[in-house]
Amino acid sequence: MSAVNITNVTVLDNPAAFLNPFQFEISYECLVPLKDDLEWKLIYVGSAEDETYDQLLESVLVGPVNVGNYRFVFQASCLIQPCPQIGLHISADPPDPLKIREEDIIGVTVLLLTCSYLGQEFVRVGYYVNNDYDDEQLREEPPPRVLIDRVQRNILADKPRVTKFPINFHPDANANQSAEPGPPPDPPAEEDDHEPAPDEF
Repeated sequence: MSAVNITNVTVLDNPAAFLNPFQFEISYECLVPLKDDLEWKLIYVGSAEDETYDQLLESVLVGPVNVGNYRFVFQASCLIQPCPQIGLHISADPPDPLKIREEDIIGVTVLLLTCSYLGQEFVRVGYYVNNDYDDEQLREEPPPRVLIDRVQRNILADKPRVTKFPINFHPDANANQSAEPGPPPDPPAEEDDHEPAPDEF
């Protein structure tokens, strides 16, 4: 069983201009104390064919984490000390359009929210993102060059794809008890592609 469970993710400021910061309010529960930081990452998939165009928009460290329920909103370049039931309104930078092939800016792509502990990713929440012009005439007759300041993004917030990975949250304790028989291993990664309720993350 995971020591940390995401209980809800709310996409804020959506739809929004392509160049606006991303904002996600994340709620999670911690079932056992964790002495090290949780690392939350927000990744923009720049191309479906080539992962070298992926952009790490932000990486945020949160911890150490005691048992309890927590809530925060993603921010760029900040170390956060989580507080139970307290919301911090923060944001993550948008992708750099100069690092995306022009033919990939307009259309559907993916945004990934991940969380890791001790370098081990244990949950990934993926969202489809539709980028298109904010004007009907521009949509019908696209200009030869992308007008990035007229592009609007729409995150399909009600259809997240949640994938969970089994990891070892307490490797030191397990090393000390290596001579003793341990519990059976966790099942393989689980993937949900339905529309989860807040407590189904």
